[in-house]
Amino acid sequence: MAKPKRIPGESGPRITRSRSSSGTRSGKTMKKSRPRIERNAQGATRKRKQEPKQGFRSWLFSWKTMSRLFSFGLTMAMLLLIVMVYFARDLPDISGLGAARKAPGIQVLSAGGDVVASYGEIYGEYLHFKDIPVHLVGAVLATEDRRFFHHFGIDPLGIARAMVANVMAGRWVQGGSTITQQLAKNVFLTPDRTLTRKLQEMLLAFWLEARFSKEEILSIYLNRVYLGAGNYGVDAASRHYFNKPAKELTLAESALIAGLLKAPSRYAPTSDIELAKKRTLQVLLNMADAGRISEAEAKKALEGLTFPENVTAGKGGGIRYFADWVVDQLPEYIGRVEEDLVIETTLEPSMQKFAEDAIAAQMTEEVMTGKKVSQAAIVAMRPNGAVTAMIGGKDYGESQYNRAVQARRQPGSAFKMFVYLAAMEMGYRPEHTIEDKPVSIPLWRGSWEPKNYDGKYRG
Repeated sequence: MAKPKRIPGESGPRITRSRSSSGTRSGKTMKKSRPRIERNAQGATRKRKQEPKQGFRSWLFSWKTMSRLFSFGLTMAMLLLIVMVYFARDLPDISGLGAARKAPGIQVLSAGGDVVASYGEIYGEYLHFKDIPVHLVGAVLATEDRRFFHHFGIDPLGIARAMVANVMAGRWVQGGSTITQQLAKNVFLTPDRTLTRKLQEMLLAFWLEARFSKEEILSIYLNRVYLGAGNYGVDAASRHYFNKPAKELTLAESALIAGLLKAPSRYAPTSDIELAKKRTLQVLLNMADAGRISEAEAKKALEGLTFPENVTAGKGGGIRYFADWVVDQLPEYIGRVEEDLVIETTLEPSMQKFAEDAIAAQMTEEVMTGKKVSQAAIVAMRPNGAVTAMIGGKDYGESQYNRAVQARRQPGSAFKMFVYLAAMEMGYRPEHTIEDKPVSIPLWRGSWEPKNYDGKYRG
């Protein structure tokens, strides 16, 4: 045992430290298991007060933590600014959005004035927000962007909801793009699915929101969005599918137009009327779910949905043979097309439908196999030469070759009318008889000797 040691300057008792046989200090062990005891000059004992632990709130609002958070935030802001500047250097100018140029458009009308085909970019009357039907606005917002009037161009809630829906479905079923983003993509950007294009789309959405009001953005979008058959904007689509301006659209018609935004070519009534009706019902139910109409109103509206004759007739695609034939002749009449054109024709949709039904009835699998035929063509004309119906093939989708006007074949007996006309102009009459015998007609080089098909002569 060590000798007792007195602490200088103190008159209290001595403190003796002992060592265990293993060489460790027993006092050090006691320090870990017992609170430290101090003695004052009078020999009284007291426990040392432990310093209070620092809480999360105190740490968060301490000067040291705040300075670190500020530095981190400033660094991230600078990095974000650099990224935005990098991707914004190739962004287009949005100041002339309302006056963007377009390619010339061509509309082909039937004898009754209905649109039967469109080529190029067809735009209707420009509609301001106050002129767009309330039902049309409601249908678009309920289907495409319900939080349009509440976000800043990007909808984080919509993106999160779309991600959850896609994960739950195991496939891509929803998109998180807002109407502002769709406008930026449709007007200024390419459809490429790249990170660069997506970032540029977001930047343009911010700039559009800063430059235009919500009402202006929605009206620009509805006047420029593609809605199938070469039609851009709700007014052009309304005139094409319903033969009326967009201002006169009913609830069901508005729902159909809004439904085209997802896939214009697929849901267009000219492609598949039944599929178009199913999509229209879905949009109406979306409106009911958003509280804009009731489910009873949705079902009643769908029951009253009808289409004009030019939409129901010629839906097999045969009418495009006629429209292509008309458009191909334009250069011979007006030269190069440099402005929008409306062409009035003699086509009658009812006659066109009769022609298509006749083709469908004859070109069955049994007939095609038994008679070894694969195509058919029809041209219906008035005595004055007006073409009222034309079909150039069994299926326009499979082959756009117009056999009615482009196919070359021997005229056969169809040429006889020209021979008879020439003979009558020379004085022959229908009661005249002509001997069927060999004949030789001298030409500049040699002679021409026409013969019958079987090589025989009847006298």
